[in-house]
Amino acid sequence: MRERINQSMKEAMKSGDKKRLSTLRLVNAAIKDRDIAARADEKGQATGADKIGEQEILALLQKMIKQRRDSAETYRQGGREELAEGEEAEIVIIKEFLPRQMTEEEMLSAVKSVVDETGCCGLKDMGKIMGHLKERHTGRMDFGKVSAMVKDALKDS
Repeated sequence: MRERINQSMKEAMKSGDKKRLSTLRLVNAAIKDRDIAARADEKGQATGADKIGEQEILALLQKMIKQRRDSAETYRQGGREELAEGEEAEIVIIKEFLPRQMTEEEMLSAVKSVVDETGCCGLKDMGKIMGHLKERHTGRMDFGKVSAMVKDALKDS
């Protein structure tokens, strides 16, 4: 994943695609920031980790996309369409590095599967279910939508 991002950044430099280059630099900076944070735990003790893993990179990319969606919505509410379009252009670039996203049906099936597996039956178990889903499907599903699906599945059970 890191190599793909770096390679794309080099290609953007060569082609002169400034928007793509700046977005990929932001992604790279966020990954490096997380790498540094991973070196120590909350008490400041060394963890022995020098880099975050692929799953954490995927989660970071999803978080960046969510931030940009929220910003675009805020810009639109403020009548700043050009800024909203800029945020959406960054979303398109970041999405290139995520695996294929699950369809609604696939997400619903995954939710039902985890609910059945864990035997969870109430809203108090929602965190447990979301944890299992994030462990298995980070980068492939929209957890905002999945949250509502989990609530519905728990109400039905």
